[in-house]
Amino acid sequence: MLSSKSTIPLLVACALALGACSPSSLDEPDVIELQIGSVSVPDSLIGVTAEEFVRRINQRLEGRVRATFFPSSQLGNDEVMLQKLRLGTLDFSLPSTIMSSVVDEFGLFEMPYLVRDREHMGRIKDAVVWPVLAPAAERAGYHVVAVWENGFRHVTNNVRPIETPDDLQGIKLRTPRGQWRVRLFQSFDANPTPMPLSEVFVALQTGVIDGQENPLPQITSNSFEEVQTYLSLTGHVYTPAYLVAGLDRWNQLPEDVRDAVQETARGMDAFVDEQAERMTEALMAELRASGIRINEADRGSFVEASQVIYEEFGRSVDGGAEMIQTAADLANP
Repeated sequence: MLSSKSTIPLLVACALALGACSPSSLDEPDVIELQIGSVSVPDSLIGVTAEEFVRRINQRLEGRVRATFFPSSQLGNDEVMLQKLRLGTLDFSLPSTIMSSVVDEFGLFEMPYLVRDREHMGRIKDAVVWPVLAPAAERAGYHVVAVWENGFRHVTNNVRPIETPDDLQGIKLRTPRGQWRVRLFQSFDANPTPMPLSEVFVALQTGVIDGQENPLPQITSNSFEEVQTYLSLTGHVYTPAYLVAGLDRWNQLPEDVRDAVQETARGMDAFVDEQAERMTEALMAELRASGIRINEADRGSFVEASQVIYEEFGRSVDGGAEMIQTAADLANP
């Protein structure tokens, strides 16, 4: 016969066991962990957008999903993260230019001066991105969840102000790993050098490269103005940022989670536009105060020199000429 002292622990153990096996705990689903990786630093436009998205989706799917953002190449560079998406070992990443290296059609957004402004970009998304580019990405094993913004790109360097394409001659310029960006600066007689974003500051500091090209939020958030003399406002390319999942991993997520994630991600446009406008104004003031020498570029000369890239893209990418024409027609609706 059990003593009263031995009975109490037994009753407690039984109660805990019953609690652990109660219907409410059995029915409670496991929290789905979602990781989002990016090469961008937290206070870049991509970083700020991703953090806000994480906040919104965690609030919307509280108890169902726990999303976490990993900036600053913590989960690898863009190439590594795209491989992880295909393998299903990463849920989402935020590539930009590199998408043109894995899906040819994304080279559309490497065409210089194609996108006039954010309103124009919105029309291109509706007419080209979702009906053409997104299906092309799926054929390559990726699902484009949403299209956000990286921004209009400008050139910094330590050699000379860039006013016309001729001024780029011989300059060692870091570019992302996108074939059309490399080809563009080759056509300007620069020496484009693809390099992961995380390596650029040291390469500039040590003189391995002379300059780089990026949107203002990436320039300041990576402190490039500290190791660059000139900022030339070329605005040569508008680069989107894509929230991308591996197709297999995406299809494994519960339908309600997929729907909520996609709806929330595509509902970020107003936030992105507001942050981009705010950052552009604030960052220009910050850059002027930094001492970097700022000049306007001769846009017309860059547009004229860029026509060869349009012709090459139209010839070499299936449907390329049609996509360019569609985008151009949407500039003035």
